[in-house]
Parts: sequence; C-alpha cells; structure tokens
Amino acid sequence: MRIGIEAQRIFRKKKHGMDIVTIQLIKSLQKIDQINDYFIFVNPDEDPKAIEETANFKLVELKKSPYPIWEQKHLRKAAVEYKLDVLHCTSNTAPTSCPVPLLLTLHDIIYLEKINIFSGSWYQRIGNLYRRWNVPRVVKESHTIFTVSKFEKDKIDRYFKFSPDKVKVTYNGVANHFMPKEKVEVNQKLKEYGLPERYILFLGNTDPKKNLPGVLEALKILSSREKLDFDLVMPDFGESELQKILAEIKAPHLRKQIHLTGYIPNIDLPYIYSGAEIFLYPSLRESFGLPILESMACGCPVITSTTSSMPEVANDAALIIDPYKPLEIAEAIEKLLQSPKLRKSLIEKGFERVPHFSFDQSATIVLEAYQTAAAFK
Repeated sequence: MRIGIEAQRIFRKKKHGMDIVTIQLIKSLQKIDQINDYFIFVNPDEDPKAIEETANFKLVELKKSPYPIWEQKHLRKAAVEYKLDVLHCTSNTAPTSCPVPLLLTLHDIIYLEKINIFSGSWYQRIGNLYRRWNVPRVVKESHTIFTVSKFEKDKIDRYFKFSPDKVKVTYNGVANHFMPKEKVEVNQKLKEYGLPERYILFLGNTDPKKNLPGVLEALKILSSREKLDFDLVMPDFGESELQKILAEIKAPHLRKQIHLTGYIPNIDLPYIYSGAEIFLYPSLRESFGLPILESMACGCPVITSTTSSMPEVANDAALIIDPYKPLEIAEAIEKLLQSPKLRKSLIEKGFERVPHFSFDQSATIVLEAYQTAAAFK
C-alpha cells in the first residue's frame, strides 16, 4: 500500500497535543510496519528533525500555506500525485471530496457543540469556524474515523448518528522520555527556567476549556485561608491574559506567586512534572487529557475533573473534582499537600495506570483500518 499521513504541524517549534500524538503514532507505525510505503505530508517549519525518515517512511514538505489552503489545495493534489491508496488526516479536518479513501482522526467535536465558538484567541476562533464548516462534510466521506476516548466516540456517534463500527477508539499513549527524573537534573532544569523548589504545575492556555479562572479562584480561596504556601507554574501563557483574569476575580495579589515560563519544549516537560508537588488539570472539557498520563509517568500526583474523558483516563489514580467548583479544587490541593500517604498512593496508582495506554496498540488498530480502506479504492 501507498499510505499518506497528514502531519502538517509537526515541524512547528511550539508543539502541542495533536502534534505530539501524531509524531508518536508515526513512530509506532515505523516500529510495526516495514512493508507498506508511507508519505508523511508536512508544512515546512522550524523543526524539520521532529521525526526521522526510515526505509519506507518518506517526509514530504508541501508548499507552506495557511492550513485550510494547505489542506484543501496542496494535500488534495498530493494524494493524486503520490498515487495514494489511502490518506489519513490526523488533526480533525481533511480535504473535502478527497480523491482517495479517507481516514480521519477526530480528536473531539467541541467546536460543534452548543458553546460560544467566539471565545478564546482569534486563532482559536478562526480554527473553530473552519472546523465547523469542514468536519460535517469530511466525516461523511471518511471510511473510518479514529478518536481518542470512549467518551468522545459516544459523542461523535450520537452527533452524527453513525453506526458503532465506523468510529474506532485509538487511545493516546506516553512517549518514552516521560519518566521520573533525578533530583539533581530536576533542580538544574528548574534553575534554567527560574522556578522555585515548591510549586504546583498547571498546563493551560487561552482556551477557556482549560479553566484558568477556576484555578485562580481556588488559589484565592487558599490565600484567604493562609494556605497558599506554594507557587503556581504556568507554561505557555501570556501576562496580559493573566492580568485580565486576576482583575476579574479581584485577586491581583496572587501574581507574585505565579511563574509564567513561556513555552516549554516537550523534551523538558518530564523535569517540570518530576519537580512539581501536584499537577493540576481541572479542565472543563477534554477529548482525552494526555498531560494526565504524562504527569503520572513522571511520578507526579494529579488533580483532574469529573467531566468528559478525564475520569476514563485517570480512573482511581487521581483526585477527581468538579471543575466548576473552585472550592473543590482548593480543598483537593490542600488535602494532597497535607497527606504524604495520599500522595504516595496516587503516585503508585499512576505508575500502574500508564501502561494501559499505548501508541503501539493504537497503531495496530490504525494499520488494520488502512488495509480495510484500501480495498475500497
């Protein structure tokens, strides 16, 4: 087979969830399949060494363009030019009227739900509008749809009224470099980023679903109780957005205990997880929640949400809270900081939980779907 994989964003310097997942899936396919020919289509960018070619995996840089143009024009053309048997689009959207059998990874359908699509940054708003236009069209054309949790499969099945066998669950896994790091190495990395010895880690951005206002409200509660004896570390977040939320909740005094590190490369994250007292992930909505597993793999206890996919991923290996109740977030933080026994238990359960999720297992499901779809060409 000649298999095309859309991986347009994996060369960008600041990689996020879908980029990491796509890279790891490709690496797993490289491990299990040395027979079929793969063409990995990317948008040229700053990190061309994000993944290596192998004998049957070729990287193809298409013309650098905004992603709707890249996808609808250049990727569609490449599918014909490279005589593909199947095309797998990995990031929610795909060329409409695809000229070859299409497989689609649909990480979530949040942008199709009854939420305010005009929240978030301008980039997120434009992306939501494009997805709202594109996804209902391409899912009808797709031979198989992959998604990352049973929760999301159920949402997709009900929204589009699909037969259950069209959507397959391919769980995310954890890259091998996520593991507990030695204290000396952790301290060196904390020094590089200017971080304190005692901190809680929150990975969020301007996306409202990440629930930063709820996190800051929880810190405000702890401060009022004189229990804020730690700092909050927030990678990849801007000063102006933080100041805006602090003003809205009338808590500017919290700023002195918040560290904005800027973007932290994926290769450095295990050190930051390993050094944290707690990983705080009280999102309002997630399709999977990969940082939950990454944190567990590094031996950092997790607080996460009762909502969407997060209980499916965390199971009993995390403290589960209602993300809409800052008091619950605050009390979970206090409880975990004050109980070494609970901390030890969650760390042990986290290590046991991580192996239940594997990119290699998902790659096997994906490869079988490629073979089935190619028969329909």
